[in-house]
Amino acid sequence: MFALSKPIPPLYTVYILRSTVRNASLYIGSTPNPPRRLKQHNGEVKGGAARTSRSKLRPWEMVGLVSGFPGMVAALKFEWALTNPHVSLHIPSTSRISTAAGRKRNGRPRRPRHTLTSILSNLHLLLRVPSFSRWPLNLHFFAPEVHEAWNKWCDTVDEPLRDTIRVLTDFNPGGTSQRDSESSDTENEVERLWGIHALPLDYAPMRTYVTKTQSIYDFEREGDCIVCKEHLEPGKGLYATCPNTDCEGTGHISCWSRHLLGKEADEEIIPISGRCPKCKGEVVWVDLMKEMSLRIRGVKEVEKLLKKPRKRKTRAESNI
Repeated sequence: MFALSKPIPPLYTVYILRSTVRNASLYIGSTPNPPRRLKQHNGEVKGGAARTSRSKLRPWEMVGLVSGFPGMVAALKFEWALTNPHVSLHIPSTSRISTAAGRKRNGRPRRPRHTLTSILSNLHLLLRVPSFSRWPLNLHFFAPEVHEAWNKWCDTVDEPLRDTIRVLTDFNPGGTSQRDSESSDTENEVERLWGIHALPLDYAPMRTYVTKTQSIYDFEREGDCIVCKEHLEPGKGLYATCPNTDCEGTGHISCWSRHLLGKEADEEIIPISGRCPKCKGEVVWVDLMKEMSLRIRGVKEVEKLLKKPRKRKTRAESNI
């Protein structure tokens, strides 16, 4: 993970795109910035995909997405598997739902046509297979009928998703399309933010957590590992700190892993979540990883995050 020069991104998603003109036309893609990507698909800015460039299918809307991918490569793997469920090796042959629609001229399996049911059924399957089942993923729905279709499919399968995968909804509050919800004027701007425009595109939600850890590591207040009790030498190892606001419990990342895995330590490598040994509050593994990668690989990002905003001069002050 830390061989890369960049920290874990604040957001990376795999999304489901639907034509508002022809609802049966669907597209799957990935992006770290859904609002910008939607503009590209709708031809408002350069970019987008050839498959979404037909004017008679525009405008498009994002009706759902999966977030929480640790980076571009991880999202691309999931996107490819969801787009090609008939041949993806991430899906065991005994569990495969979609099958090839014949053969191409070159002999390769032809991809079956996407339908909302096929996408949602394969999405449910991919979130359960070993390749992705322990990833820190969240599922978002922005259209009520798509969320309803998801619930209907979930009622037909025997194996549920693990309870740590959050299913979130954020529907149109009334009269505002996804394209129009991003506004820079009027006092009601915040009220208009919904769906993809309400997703955090930067590290702002981590500001309190990062402020705390900066103080701990800058002033060498690591103390003893809260798991193995060994003294933590400043700058001599990979350490992580509890994300809960009033807790400064710090430990070796390997100790955190072993503690959070608990009885699963003999079978699994990557934890999902657990309780802090010090404050007993909930700790999510990806939160530890995101903060540590940001602290180690994202110096510029941390400086930008913690930089105090300039105070705007009032009109009276400007006239002095």
